[in-house]
Amino acid sequence: MLAIGVDMIAIARMERGIQRHGDRFLRRFFTTQEQAYCHGRAASLAGRFAVKEAVGKALGTGIGDIRWVDIEVVCDERGKPELLLHHAAKELAAARGLTQWAISLSHTETHAIGFVVATGD
Repeated sequence: MLAIGVDMIAIARMERGIQRHGDRFLRRFFTTQEQAYCHGRAASLAGRFAVKEAVGKALGTGIGDIRWVDIEVVCDERGKPELLLHHAAKELAAARGLTQWAISLSHTETHAIGFVVATGD
């Protein structure tokens, strides 16, 4: 099984969400660890948001069946982004036989992109 997903977001959209809704917005979309790592940097948060959307696409369901915080982007000791799935996202991935995930994210001054590849049984 092979599944991929990609998503791109305007960083200004993330900035507007943070400005309008503050902590409530951040808690809805990002885990405590993600928020701490990004220190409010809209470009970094937008990259993680794009990865989460891309994971939903790779799962074949979009975000509708899972919560945003069920998908978490963390970094290893060298800064390489890695994916952690929790709760419904983890269960859905297991049901689809998707056991290994590779992610990449990047941004320019205006846009962020997230790309995921999942493999399994």
